Amino acid sequence: QVQLVESGGGLVQPGGSLRLSCAASGSIFSIFGMGWYRQAPGNSREWVAGFTIDSGIKYSDSVKGRFTISRDNAKNTVYLQMNSLKSEDTAVYYCNANLSVKSGQRGDYWGQGTQVTVSS
Repeated sequence: QVQLVESGGGLVQPGGSLRLSCAASGSIFSIFGMGWYRQAPGNSREWVAGFTIDSGIKYSDSVKGRFTISRDNAKNTVYLQMNSLKSEDTAVYYCNANLSVKSGQRGDYWGQGTQVTVSS
C-alpha cells in the first residue's frame, strides 16, 4: 500500500504565502514524478505544478513565478511554496505521485487533499 499525506493548507490573506507538503510512504520502489493539482468549487481538477524524471519541473501558466515546487528524495516528499497568493488560488490542493511499488506495479496515487483559502 502507498499513502500520500498532505499538510500545510489554511487561510491566508491575498498576497500572503503558504507551504504545502506531501509525503509518500509505503511499499514504494521508484517514484517517476510527483506534483500538485487543485480543484475549486464548481471547477474540474487542474494541474498546478510537478516534476518528472523525464521532463524535470514544470508549472502551469497561472502559477508560474509565484509557486515553487521542490522535493526531498530521501523523504519521498514534495513541497509547494506558494507566494503572492490570490483569491483565485482558493481550492482544495491534491498531491499526485506516479510510482512503482515493490511488487512491480506502477500507477498514480492521490492524497486526500488540503484546503487553501485566500481571503481578506
